[in-house]
Amino acid sequence: MAGHVFTKSALDSILTNVIGKSLGSVDSKNVFARTILHPKITGIAGDVIEQSVLGYPPDNDQEPDLIVDGRKTELKTTGIRTPKKDKNHVFEAKEPMTITAVSPKTITSTTFEDSKFWHKLKEMLLVYYHYDSDTTVKASEYANFYIKGYEFHQFSDEEKEILKNDWLQVYNFIKEINENAPNPELEYPKISSELKAQLMLIDTAPKWPHAPRFRLKRAAVSTIVQKYFGEQFEILKQSFSSYDDLDKQLAIYTAKYYNKTISQLITELNIPINLNNKKDVSKSISEQIVTRMFGASSKKMNKIKLFSELGLTVKTITQTKEGSRTEDTKLFRIDFDELLNQNTNFEDSAMFNNFNEKQFLFIIFEEPNSKSKLLENRFIGFKRFTFNDDFIEKEVKRTWHDTKNLIHKNELKEIEVLDKKGMRILNKNGIIKTSINFPKSKTHTIFIRGTGANSAQKPLILNDIKMYNQDLWIKGVILVDLLQRIDYIK
Repeated sequence: MAGHVFTKSALDSILTNVIGKSLGSVDSKNVFARTILHPKITGIAGDVIEQSVLGYPPDNDQEPDLIVDGRKTELKTTGIRTPKKDKNHVFEAKEPMTITAVSPKTITSTTFEDSKFWHKLKEMLLVYYHYDSDTTVKASEYANFYIKGYEFHQFSDEEKEILKNDWLQVYNFIKEINENAPNPELEYPKISSELKAQLMLIDTAPKWPHAPRFRLKRAAVSTIVQKYFGEQFEILKQSFSSYDDLDKQLAIYTAKYYNKTISQLITELNIPINLNNKKDVSKSISEQIVTRMFGASSKKMNKIKLFSELGLTVKTITQTKEGSRTEDTKLFRIDFDELLNQNTNFEDSAMFNNFNEKQFLFIIFEEPNSKSKLLENRFIGFKRFTFNDDFIEKEVKRTWHDTKNLIHKNELKEIEVLDKKGMRILNKNGIIKTSINFPKSKTHTIFIRGTGANSAQKPLILNDIKMYNQDLWIKGVILVDLLQRIDYIK
Protein backbone atom coordinates (compact mmCIF):
# COMPACT_ATOMS: atom_id res chain seq x y z
CA MET A 1 0.00 0.00 0.00
CA ALA A 2 1.31 3.44 -1.00
CA GLY A 3 1.23 6.43 1.27
CA HIS A 4 3.83 5.75 3.92
CA VAL A 5 3.36 8.57 6.44
CA PHE A 6 6.17 10.89 7.54
CA THR A 7 6.61 14.42 8.74
CA LYS A 8 9.00 16.61 6.79
CA SER A 9 11.09 17.18 9.89
CA ALA A 10 11.43 13.40 10.41
CA LEU A 11 12.56 12.93 6.81
CA ASP A 12 15.03 15.79 7.18
CA SER A 13 16.53 14.08 10.20
CA ILE A 14 16.70 10.65 8.55
CA LEU A 15 18.14 11.81 5.24
CA THR A 16 20.57 14.37 6.65
CA ASN A 17 22.07 11.52 8.65
CA VAL A 18 22.88 9.44 5.53
CA ILE A 19 24.40 12.20 3.36
CA GLY A 20 28.02 11.31 2.72
CA LYS A 21 27.48 7.62 3.45
CA SER A 22 27.61 4.80 0.90
CA LEU A 23 24.49 2.90 -0.10
CA GLY A 24 26.12 -0.25 1.22
CA SER A 25 26.81 1.21 4.66
CA VAL A 26 23.18 2.31 5.17
CA ASP A 27 21.70 -1.00 3.98
CA SER A 28 20.35 -2.14 7.33
CA LYS A 29 17.82 -4.50 5.70
CA ASN A 30 20.48 -6.30 3.62
CA VAL A 31 18.84 -5.32 0.34
CA PHE A 32 22.08 -5.89 -1.55
CA ALA A 33 21.89 -9.62 -0.73
CA ARG A 34 19.48 -9.98 -3.66
CA THR A 35 22.25 -8.97 -6.08
CA ILE A 36 24.09 -12.24 -5.44
CA LEU A 37 21.50 -14.20 -7.43
CA HIS A 38 20.39 -11.25 -9.56
CA PRO A 39 23.55 -9.30 -10.55
CA LYS A 40 21.70 -7.21 -13.17
CA ILE A 41 18.71 -6.24 -11.03
CA THR A 42 17.61 -2.64 -11.59
CA GLY A 43 16.50 -0.02 -9.09
CA ILE A 44 18.70 -1.27 -6.27
CA ALA A 45 19.60 2.26 -5.08
CA GLY A 46 15.92 3.15 -4.72
CA ASP A 47 15.23 -0.11 -2.91
CA VAL A 48 17.93 0.68 -0.35
CA ILE A 49 16.54 4.17 0.30
CA GLU A 50 12.98 2.86 0.63
CA GLN A 51 13.61 -0.27 2.69
CA SER A 52 16.79 0.42 4.65
CA VAL A 53 16.76 4.20 5.08
CA LEU A 54 13.04 5.01 5.26
CA GLY A 55 12.05 1.57 6.49
CA TYR A 56 9.07 0.54 4.41
CA PRO A 57 8.60 -2.50 2.15
CA PRO A 58 8.63 -2.23 -1.65
CA ASP A 59 5.41 -1.46 -3.52
CA ASN A 60 4.58 -0.84 -7.16
CA ASP A 61 1.50 1.29 -6.64
CA GLN A 62 0.99 4.03 -9.24
CA GLU A 63 0.15 6.50 -6.49
CA PRO A 64 2.95 8.57 -4.87
CA ASP A 65 5.07 6.66 -2.35
CA LEU A 66 4.84 8.92 0.69
CA ILE A 67 2.50 11.18 2.60
CA VAL A 68 4.58 14.05 3.99
CA ASP A 69 2.79 16.44 6.35
CA GLY A 70 -0.47 15.30 4.76
CA ARG A 71 0.70 15.77 1.15
CA LYS A 72 1.19 12.92 -1.30
CA THR A 73 4.87 12.88 -2.28
CA GLU A 74 6.73 10.81 -4.87
CA LEU A 75 10.14 9.47 -3.87
CA LYS A 76 12.77 9.26 -6.61
CA THR A 77 16.29 8.01 -5.97
CA THR A 78 18.38 9.50 -8.75
CA GLY A 79 21.88 8.78 -9.97
CA ILE A 80 24.13 11.74 -10.70
CA ARG A 81 27.58 11.78 -12.27
CA THR A 82 30.45 14.13 -12.97
CA PRO A 83 30.24 15.55 -16.52
CA LYS A 84 33.10 14.56 -18.79
CA LYS A 85 32.92 17.44 -21.25
CA ASP A 86 31.34 20.41 -19.50
CA LYS A 87 33.51 20.99 -16.44
CA ASN A 88 31.40 24.03 -15.50
CA HIS A 89 28.89 21.61 -13.94
CA VAL A 90 29.61 19.73 -10.71
CA PHE A 91 27.05 17.03 -11.51
CA GLU A 92 24.56 16.02 -14.17
CA ALA A 93 21.79 13.41 -14.24
CA LYS A 94 22.93 9.91 -15.11
CA GLU A 95 19.78 9.22 -17.11
CA PRO A 96 16.20 10.35 -17.73
CA MET A 97 13.76 9.96 -14.83
CA THR A 98 10.90 7.50 -15.32
CA ILE A 99 7.59 8.86 -14.00
CA THR A 100 4.67 6.55 -14.72
CA ALA A 101 3.00 4.42 -17.41
CA VAL A 102 1.50 6.15 -20.45
CA SER A 103 -1.53 3.79 -20.40
CA PRO A 104 -2.94 4.55 -23.89
CA LYS A 105 -6.23 2.75 -23.19
CA THR A 106 -7.09 4.82 -20.11
CA ILE A 107 -5.25 8.17 -20.40
CA THR A 108 -8.14 9.86 -22.22
CA SER A 109 -10.53 9.21 -19.33
CA THR A 110 -8.74 11.67 -17.04
CA THR A 111 -7.54 15.27 -16.92
CA PHE A 112 -4.02 16.55 -16.39
CA GLU A 113 -4.73 17.63 -12.81
CA ASP A 114 -6.16 14.21 -11.95
CA SER A 115 -3.64 12.19 -13.95
CA LYS A 116 -1.19 9.78 -12.33
CA PHE A 117 1.48 11.67 -14.29
CA TRP A 118 0.87 14.95 -12.43
CA HIS A 119 0.23 13.22 -9.11
CA LYS A 120 3.74 11.76 -9.38
CA LEU A 121 5.32 15.12 -10.25
CA LYS A 122 3.38 17.56 -8.08
CA GLU A 123 5.34 16.89 -4.89
CA MET A 124 8.66 15.05 -5.09
CA LEU A 125 11.39 13.94 -2.72
CA LEU A 126 14.58 13.51 -4.73
CA VAL A 127 17.48 11.60 -3.19
CA TYR A 128 20.78 11.90 -5.08
CA TYR A 129 23.56 9.32 -5.14
CA HIS A 130 26.85 9.68 -7.01
CA TYR A 131 27.17 7.08 -9.76
CA ASP A 132 30.94 7.21 -9.45
CA SER A 133 31.92 4.92 -12.30
CA ASP A 134 32.82 5.50 -15.93
CA THR A 135 31.39 2.14 -16.92
CA THR A 136 28.22 0.18 -16.30
CA VAL A 137 28.51 -1.76 -13.05
CA LYS A 138 26.75 -4.76 -11.54
CA ALA A 139 23.98 -4.08 -9.04
CA SER A 140 26.19 -5.18 -6.14
CA GLU A 141 28.70 -2.41 -6.90
CA TYR A 142 26.08 0.26 -6.19
CA ALA A 143 26.98 -0.39 -2.56
CA ASN A 144 30.11 1.72 -3.16
CA PHE A 145 28.18 4.78 -4.36
CA TYR A 146 27.67 7.65 -1.92
CA ILE A 147 24.51 9.56 -1.10
CA LYS A 148 25.17 13.22 -1.95
CA GLY A 149 21.97 15.03 -1.00
CA TYR A 150 18.19 15.25 -1.13
CA GLU A 151 15.51 17.87 -1.79
CA PHE A 152 11.78 18.35 -1.63
CA HIS A 153 11.10 19.50 -5.17
CA GLN A 154 8.16 21.38 -6.62
CA PHE A 155 7.92 22.58 -10.20
CA SER A 156 7.30 26.28 -10.79
CA ASP A 157 4.03 27.49 -12.32
CA GLU A 158 5.83 28.00 -15.65
CA GLU A 159 7.28 24.48 -15.55
CA LYS A 160 3.87 23.05 -14.66
CA GLU A 161 2.42 24.67 -17.81
CA ILE A 162 5.15 23.07 -19.92
CA LEU A 163 4.51 19.67 -18.32
CA LYS A 164 0.78 20.11 -18.87
CA ASN A 165 1.26 20.93 -22.55
CA ASP A 166 3.64 18.01 -22.99
CA TRP A 167 1.11 15.65 -21.37
CA LEU A 168 -1.67 17.06 -23.56
CA GLN A 169 0.40 16.38 -26.67
CA VAL A 170 0.42 12.70 -25.71
CA TYR A 171 -3.21 12.79 -24.56
CA ASN A 172 -4.46 14.36 -27.83
CA PHE A 173 -2.36 12.05 -29.99
CA ILE A 174 -3.76 8.96 -28.27
CA LYS A 175 -7.31 10.39 -28.28
CA GLU A 176 -7.09 10.86 -32.05
CA ILE A 177 -5.87 7.29 -32.49
CA ASN A 178 -8.52 5.79 -30.21
CA GLU A 179 -11.35 7.67 -31.92
CA ASN A 180 -10.34 7.38 -35.57
CA ALA A 181 -7.92 4.51 -36.16
CA PRO A 182 -9.50 1.21 -37.30
CA ASN A 183 -7.01 -0.63 -35.09
CA PRO A 184 -5.52 1.68 -32.43
CA GLU A 185 -3.05 -1.01 -31.30
CA LEU A 186 -1.26 -0.69 -34.64
CA GLU A 187 -0.87 3.08 -34.19
CA TYR A 188 0.43 3.12 -30.60
CA PRO A 189 4.05 2.47 -31.70
CA LYS A 190 4.07 5.99 -33.18
CA ILE A 191 3.64 7.65 -29.77
CA SER A 192 7.38 8.13 -29.16
CA SER A 193 8.54 8.95 -32.70
CA GLU A 194 5.70 11.21 -33.84
CA LEU A 195 5.74 13.43 -30.76
CA LYS A 196 9.47 13.68 -30.16
CA ALA A 197 9.92 17.09 -31.80
CA GLN A 198 7.06 18.67 -29.82
CA LEU A 199 7.75 17.48 -26.26
CA MET A 200 9.78 19.94 -24.21
CA LEU A 201 10.54 18.38 -20.82
CA ILE A 202 9.39 14.79 -21.26
CA ASP A 203 9.56 11.89 -23.65
CA THR A 204 8.06 8.41 -23.73
CA ALA A 205 10.09 5.22 -23.60
CA PRO A 206 10.71 2.41 -24.23
CA LYS A 207 9.42 1.93 -27.73
CA TRP A 208 6.46 -0.27 -28.58
CA PRO A 209 5.70 -3.19 -28.16
CA HIS A 210 7.10 -2.55 -24.67
CA ALA A 211 4.63 -0.54 -22.64
CA PRO A 212 5.82 3.10 -22.84
CA ARG A 213 6.34 5.24 -19.75
CA PHE A 214 6.53 9.00 -19.31
CA ARG A 215 10.05 10.21 -18.51
CA LEU A 216 11.60 13.54 -17.62
CA LYS A 217 14.37 14.09 -20.15
CA ARG A 218 17.91 13.86 -18.86
CA ALA A 219 18.47 17.57 -19.61
CA ALA A 220 15.49 18.50 -17.43
CA VAL A 221 16.70 16.30 -14.57
CA SER A 222 20.25 17.65 -14.93
CA THR A 223 18.99 21.21 -14.53
CA ILE A 224 17.17 20.26 -11.31
CA VAL A 225 20.36 18.58 -10.05
CA GLN A 226 22.58 21.52 -10.95
CA LYS A 227 20.28 24.02 -9.25
CA TYR A 228 20.32 21.89 -6.09
CA PHE A 229 24.12 21.90 -6.06
CA GLY A 230 24.23 25.68 -6.27
CA GLU A 231 24.48 26.54 -9.96
CA GLN A 232 22.80 29.74 -11.09
CA PHE A 233 20.69 29.98 -14.24
CA GLU A 234 19.41 33.06 -15.99
CA ILE A 235 15.62 33.37 -16.16
CA LEU A 236 14.07 34.74 -19.34
CA LYS A 237 11.52 37.54 -19.07
CA GLN A 238 9.23 35.67 -21.45
CA SER A 239 7.72 32.28 -20.65
CA PHE A 240 7.18 29.56 -23.24
CA SER A 241 4.98 26.58 -22.43
CA SER A 242 5.31 24.80 -25.78
CA TYR A 243 7.56 24.65 -28.80
CA ASP A 244 4.78 26.39 -30.73
CA ASP A 245 5.17 29.38 -28.37
CA LEU A 246 8.92 29.31 -28.83
CA ASP A 247 8.63 29.07 -32.61
CA LYS A 248 6.33 32.10 -32.70
CA GLN A 249 8.96 34.16 -30.89
CA LEU A 250 11.70 32.91 -33.22
CA ALA A 251 9.52 33.95 -36.17
CA ILE A 252 9.34 37.47 -34.71
CA TYR A 253 13.16 37.59 -34.46
CA THR A 254 13.48 36.35 -38.03
CA ALA A 255 11.23 39.14 -39.33
CA LYS A 256 13.13 41.72 -37.28
CA TYR A 257 16.68 40.69 -38.11
CA TYR A 258 16.36 39.02 -41.53
CA ASN A 259 19.20 39.68 -43.98
CA LYS A 260 21.29 41.60 -41.46
CA THR A 261 24.98 40.80 -41.27
CA ILE A 262 26.61 39.39 -38.18
CA SER A 263 28.39 42.73 -37.87
CA GLN A 264 25.04 44.56 -37.84
CA LEU A 265 23.55 42.08 -35.38
CA ILE A 266 26.48 42.53 -33.01
CA THR A 267 25.88 46.29 -33.04
CA GLU A 268 22.09 46.12 -32.69
CA LEU A 269 22.19 43.52 -29.93
CA ASN A 270 25.04 45.31 -28.15
CA ILE A 271 27.30 42.24 -28.02
CA PRO A 272 30.85 42.90 -26.78
CA ILE A 273 33.39 41.16 -29.01
CA ASN A 274 37.09 40.62 -29.44
CA LEU A 275 38.24 40.18 -33.03
CA ASN A 276 40.76 37.44 -33.75
CA ASN A 277 44.02 37.73 -35.73
CA LYS A 278 42.03 37.69 -38.96
CA LYS A 279 39.97 40.68 -37.79
CA ASP A 280 36.96 38.41 -37.62
CA VAL A 281 34.72 36.79 -34.98
CA SER A 282 34.64 33.13 -33.91
CA LYS A 283 31.79 30.76 -34.74
CA SER A 284 30.63 30.89 -31.13
CA ILE A 285 29.17 34.35 -31.81
CA SER A 286 26.06 32.69 -33.25
CA GLU A 287 24.97 31.25 -29.91
CA GLN A 288 25.45 34.62 -28.27
CA ILE A 289 23.36 36.25 -30.99
CA VAL A 290 20.50 33.90 -30.13
CA THR A 291 20.73 34.49 -26.37
CA ARG A 292 20.78 38.27 -26.94
CA MET A 293 17.71 38.06 -29.17
CA PHE A 294 15.90 36.59 -26.15
CA GLY A 295 17.17 39.46 -24.01
CA ALA A 296 19.58 37.30 -22.02
CA SER A 297 23.06 38.32 -20.92
CA SER A 298 24.42 34.75 -20.87
CA LYS A 299 26.68 33.74 -23.73
CA LYS A 300 25.64 30.09 -23.54
CA MET A 301 22.20 28.59 -23.99
CA ASN A 302 22.81 26.09 -21.20
CA LYS A 303 23.21 28.93 -18.69
CA ILE A 304 19.61 29.98 -19.36
CA LYS A 305 17.23 27.88 -17.27
CA LEU A 306 14.60 27.14 -19.92
CA PHE A 307 17.09 26.16 -22.61
CA SER A 308 19.07 24.10 -20.12
CA GLU A 309 15.91 22.17 -19.20
CA LEU A 310 15.07 21.60 -22.84
CA GLY A 311 18.59 20.58 -23.78
CA LEU A 312 18.20 22.90 -26.76
CA THR A 313 21.49 23.17 -28.63
CA VAL A 314 22.33 26.00 -31.03
CA LYS A 315 24.22 25.11 -34.19
CA THR A 316 25.25 27.38 -37.03
CA ILE A 317 24.77 26.61 -40.71
CA THR A 318 26.57 28.83 -43.19
CA GLN A 319 25.38 28.27 -46.74
CA THR A 320 26.26 29.69 -50.13
CA LYS A 321 23.85 31.83 -52.14
CA GLU A 322 22.92 28.63 -53.98
CA GLY A 323 21.92 27.04 -50.68
CA SER A 324 24.72 24.48 -50.43
CA ARG A 325 26.50 23.67 -47.18
CA THR A 326 30.08 24.80 -46.74
CA GLU A 327 31.32 22.47 -44.00
CA ASP A 328 30.59 19.51 -41.72
CA THR A 329 29.05 20.00 -38.26
CA LYS A 330 30.35 18.78 -34.90
CA LEU A 331 27.62 17.31 -32.70
CA PHE A 332 28.68 15.45 -29.52
CA ARG A 333 31.74 14.36 -27.55
CA ILE A 334 32.04 10.54 -27.45
CA ASP A 335 31.79 8.62 -24.18
CA PHE A 336 34.33 5.86 -24.82
CA ASP A 337 33.78 4.29 -21.42
CA GLU A 338 30.47 2.98 -22.74
CA LEU A 339 32.11 1.67 -25.90
CA LEU A 340 34.79 -0.07 -23.86
CA ASN A 341 32.10 -1.96 -21.98
CA GLN A 342 31.00 -4.99 -24.01
CA ASN A 343 27.67 -5.13 -22.18
CA THR A 344 26.49 -1.61 -23.05
CA ASN A 345 23.66 -1.72 -25.57
CA PHE A 346 23.31 1.03 -28.15
CA GLU A 347 19.81 1.91 -26.89
CA ASP A 348 21.22 2.45 -23.38
CA SER A 349 24.17 4.57 -24.49
CA ALA A 350 24.82 8.31 -24.24
CA MET A 351 25.31 8.31 -28.01
CA PHE A 352 21.76 7.05 -28.56
CA ASN A 353 20.34 9.37 -25.90
CA ASN A 354 22.04 12.45 -27.39
CA PHE A 355 20.65 11.80 -30.86
CA ASN A 356 17.27 10.68 -29.58
CA GLU A 357 16.63 13.41 -27.00
CA LYS A 358 18.44 16.51 -28.18
CA GLN A 359 16.71 19.29 -30.06
CA PHE A 360 18.79 21.53 -32.30
CA LEU A 361 18.09 25.13 -33.14
CA PHE A 362 19.92 25.91 -36.36
CA ILE A 363 20.60 29.57 -37.00
CA ILE A 364 21.27 29.88 -40.71
CA PHE A 365 23.49 32.43 -42.40
CA GLU A 366 24.36 33.08 -46.03
CA GLU A 367 27.92 33.94 -47.03
CA PRO A 368 28.55 36.47 -49.84
CA ASN A 369 31.42 34.33 -51.16
CA SER A 370 33.80 31.62 -50.00
CA LYS A 371 36.43 34.16 -48.92
CA SER A 372 34.16 36.44 -46.91
CA LYS A 373 34.54 36.96 -43.17
CA LEU A 374 31.95 35.67 -40.72
CA LEU A 375 31.13 39.30 -39.95
CA GLU A 376 29.79 39.64 -43.50
CA ASN A 377 27.44 36.64 -43.35
CA ARG A 378 23.73 37.49 -43.42
CA PHE A 379 21.07 36.04 -41.14
CA ILE A 380 18.46 34.01 -43.05
CA GLY A 381 16.38 32.34 -40.35
CA PHE A 382 15.90 29.46 -37.92
CA LYS A 383 15.10 25.79 -38.28
CA ARG A 384 14.38 23.48 -35.34
CA PHE A 385 15.51 19.91 -35.88
CA THR A 386 15.49 16.46 -34.28
CA PHE A 387 16.99 13.27 -35.66
CA ASN A 388 14.28 10.76 -36.55
CA ASP A 389 14.26 7.13 -35.43
CA ASP A 390 15.19 5.74 -38.87
CA PHE A 391 18.30 7.91 -39.08
CA ILE A 392 19.39 6.93 -35.56
CA GLU A 393 18.79 3.24 -36.19
CA LYS A 394 20.60 3.26 -39.54
CA GLU A 395 23.40 5.83 -39.40
CA VAL A 396 24.17 6.42 -35.73
CA LYS A 397 23.93 2.75 -34.77
CA ARG A 398 26.28 1.84 -37.62
CA THR A 399 28.95 4.23 -36.33
CA TRP A 400 28.43 2.93 -32.77
CA HIS A 401 28.91 -0.70 -33.78
CA ASP A 402 31.82 -0.07 -36.16
CA THR A 403 33.67 1.92 -33.50
CA LYS A 404 32.96 -0.65 -30.80
CA ASN A 405 34.23 -3.45 -33.05
CA LEU A 406 37.48 -1.59 -33.79
CA ILE A 407 38.10 -1.30 -30.06
CA HIS A 408 37.13 -4.81 -28.97
CA LYS A 409 38.69 -6.63 -31.93
CA ASN A 410 41.91 -4.72 -31.30
CA GLU A 411 41.77 -3.27 -34.83
CA LEU A 412 42.18 0.37 -33.78
CA LYS A 413 45.25 1.84 -35.49
CA GLU A 414 47.18 5.10 -35.65
CA ILE A 415 48.13 5.78 -39.27
CA GLU A 416 50.62 8.32 -40.60
CA VAL A 417 49.03 10.93 -42.88
CA LEU A 418 50.82 11.24 -46.23
CA ASP A 419 50.68 13.98 -48.84
CA LYS A 420 49.96 13.42 -52.54
CA LYS A 421 53.57 12.43 -53.08
CA GLY A 422 53.44 9.85 -50.33
CA MET A 423 55.55 11.93 -47.98
CA ARG A 424 54.94 12.33 -44.27
CA ILE A 425 53.27 15.56 -43.14
CA LEU A 426 54.64 17.47 -40.17
CA ASN A 427 52.32 19.66 -38.12
CA LYS A 428 53.26 23.09 -36.78
CA ASN A 429 54.94 21.48 -33.77
CA GLY A 430 57.19 19.42 -36.01
CA ILE A 431 55.42 16.19 -35.09
CA ILE A 432 54.40 13.67 -37.74
CA LYS A 433 50.71 14.04 -38.49
CA THR A 434 48.66 10.90 -37.81
CA SER A 435 45.08 9.76 -38.01
CA ILE A 436 43.07 7.12 -36.11
CA ASN A 437 41.10 4.66 -38.26
CA PHE A 438 37.76 5.60 -36.74
CA PRO A 439 34.74 5.86 -39.09
CA LYS A 440 35.49 8.70 -41.51
CA SER A 441 33.27 10.97 -43.60
CA LYS A 442 34.17 9.05 -46.77
CA THR A 443 32.32 6.00 -45.52
CA HIS A 444 29.99 7.17 -42.72
CA THR A 445 27.30 9.83 -42.47
CA ILE A 446 28.05 10.12 -38.76
CA PHE A 447 31.82 10.08 -38.41
CA ILE A 448 34.51 10.67 -35.80
CA ARG A 449 37.09 13.44 -35.72
CA GLY A 450 39.52 14.43 -33.00
CA THR A 451 39.58 17.85 -31.37
CA GLY A 452 42.76 19.30 -29.91
CA ALA A 453 44.92 22.40 -30.08
CA ASN A 454 48.31 20.85 -29.39
CA SER A 455 49.56 17.58 -30.86
CA ALA A 456 51.87 17.18 -27.89
CA GLN A 457 48.85 16.94 -25.59
CA LYS A 458 46.64 13.95 -26.33
CA PRO A 459 44.59 13.18 -23.21
CA LEU A 460 42.68 10.14 -24.47
CA ILE A 461 44.22 6.67 -24.51
CA LEU A 462 42.44 3.77 -26.25
CA ASN A 463 44.07 0.41 -26.88
CA ASP A 464 47.40 1.99 -25.84
CA ILE A 465 47.05 4.69 -28.51
CA LYS A 466 47.27 8.32 -27.39
CA MET A 467 44.83 10.60 -29.17
CA TYR A 468 42.84 13.82 -29.01
CA ASN A 469 39.36 13.82 -27.49
CA GLN A 470 37.02 12.54 -30.18
CA ASP A 471 33.71 13.99 -31.35
CA LEU A 472 30.85 12.81 -33.52
CA TRP A 473 30.29 14.83 -36.68
CA ILE A 474 27.69 14.80 -39.43
CA LYS A 475 28.47 15.32 -43.11
CA GLY A 476 27.53 18.78 -44.30
CA VAL A 477 25.89 17.50 -47.48
CA ILE A 478 23.69 15.14 -45.46
CA LEU A 479 22.74 17.76 -42.90
CA VAL A 480 21.76 20.32 -45.52
CA ASP A 481 19.59 17.66 -47.18
CA LEU A 482 17.86 16.91 -43.86
CA LEU A 483 17.32 20.60 -43.18
CA GLN A 484 15.96 21.27 -46.68
CA ARG A 485 13.04 19.02 -45.77
CA ILE A 486 12.14 21.39 -42.94
CA ASP A 487 10.56 24.82 -43.42
CA TYR A 488 12.06 27.90 -41.88
CA ILE A 489 10.30 29.00 -38.70
CA LYS A 490 7.94 31.76 -39.80
